[in-house]
Amino acid sequence: MLAGIPVSPELVRELAVVVDEPTAGVLERALRDEVKVLALTIEDREHILRALEDCPDGLAELRGVLVREHEWRVRDGLV
Repeated sequence: MLAGIPVSPELVRELAVVVDEPTAGVLERALRDEVKVLALTIEDREHILRALEDCPDGLAELRGVLVREHEWRVRDGLV
């Protein structure tokens, strides 16, 4: 689970390839340790959001959640 969305290990692997560090390492360690629910920092969420501009279909829901969270943070002056 990433940002409350179920994401298959295969898609997490794909994401780890395209996302910036240190988030790529966080995702790789989670896969290695077979983590079921991964807490993401705001920085991780922003790295993933940038990496998902041209996202595979399986990650579209995750991107949508991250976009809405980012819009909320901007609207409330948290970013």
